[in-house]
Amino acid sequence: MPVKELPLRKEIAYAAGMMGWSTMTNIIIVMLPYFYLPPNNSGLKPLVPQLLVFGAFNILSLIAASGRLFDAFYDPFIASVSDGSDHPDGRRIPIMRYAILPALVFCGLVFRPLQIEESTSNAWWLTLMLVCFFMSVTTYIIPYNALLAEMAHTTEKKVKLSTFQQVGFVMGMIMSALTNNFADLIQEIFHVQQRMEALQYTIYGLSIFSGIAMALPVLFIKERNYSEGKPTHVALVPAIKSTFRNKNFKYYLISDFSYYTALSIISSGLLYFVTVLLKLPESNGGMFMGIMVVLSLLFYPFINYGAKRFGRKALVIAAFAVLSLIFVTIYSLGQLPFHPRVQMFILVTFASFPLAALGILPNAILADIAQKDTEETGENHEGMFFAVKYLFVKLGQTLGIAIFAMLTVYGKDPGNDFGLRLNGVVGFVLCIVALLFFSRFKEEQ
Repeated sequence: MPVKELPLRKEIAYAAGMMGWSTMTNIIIVMLPYFYLPPNNSGLKPLVPQLLVFGAFNILSLIAASGRLFDAFYDPFIASVSDGSDHPDGRRIPIMRYAILPALVFCGLVFRPLQIEESTSNAWWLTLMLVCFFMSVTTYIIPYNALLAEMAHTTEKKVKLSTFQQVGFVMGMIMSALTNNFADLIQEIFHVQQRMEALQYTIYGLSIFSGIAMALPVLFIKERNYSEGKPTHVALVPAIKSTFRNKNFKYYLISDFSYYTALSIISSGLLYFVTVLLKLPESNGGMFMGIMVVLSLLFYPFINYGAKRFGRKALVIAAFAVLSLIFVTIYSLGQLPFHPRVQMFILVTFASFPLAALGILPNAILADIAQKDTEETGENHEGMFFAVKYLFVKLGQTLGIAIFAMLTVYGKDPGNDFGLRLNGVVGFVLCIVALLFFSRFKEEQ
């Protein structure tokens, strides 16, 4: 039987899955440095030692990197399992359903330290919980994203479904950025005295919410009705190698890696930029993240129109250029001749365009790359393309957290903030690298 077109209600269900895992992964990115190595004006205690290894790397940066190291080997494995699956219900969704409960449990345990004080045992516990969380959420993410190439059958539909995906992703960003705002409500309504407890209850609640959202595509989409993907018989290592033979994919991958590293620096530093550089309440971080996301939604119709009118490559390059200027602004936050809230509003206003463009277009572009490769080789290993992409996404996110944590050594507190400002320089360089490599991308006409 011919496959059906995905109806609107199921596109929304698919996007809900993105919101779920985006909420959990962004909680890790936004809250991990702030929770375990907080600034001295946060009301929280440091939970891991601020020790230097090789004179540059602190423990938190190494923990974040080691958590992803195990995941790096797991990504292509789960992609290979998914691509080769002959389950009667499909190659993707039957695998996704097993990842939901472990992901939400381990997300909560990441923020459940063994001791409420600075301790190396907390460091070992955090490393183990991060490894378990990343592997769990990867089991969902890789087959989930491979569905995009299989359920959207034209370029226009890929852009449309990718737009729904991005709405889910930014909604997850908002939920994670509002962690401190929710914690304020918990302290006020339930009279929780300890700030750490309020944050933990918030994260547990958000993890349960995320798990429910991740379950929606599993419950409401019958994969075989909308995808004709067949099991691939390419072995794991040759399948990985075949993705790297595609020059377009290599340029795409380097740009995407640089972008997610830069984005992770912004996300990890958001609460520090607000409370230390601008000296505003931490709850303002969630408010400004919400403003940025709402403004980015206004760009979505333009992104969809502009992709047809000017091409996707031109919009992606423009987005990298704007994002590089935003990092220059981060270096000077708190020193500009405007009120702190005005400075932050200017920043999030200009960030809304690259957030929209770089959220919608790259997945649609990659879906086309994977589909074209399938047509040329006759092998359906779309999952491997997305596995390699998300391997580099997660390595970029990890590098971003590690860079941010490492630079805190050079100042992360009011009056001693040079390390925070250095993130602006690093982010600028990363965006220029992304721009230069993506300019070599050959867009199909």
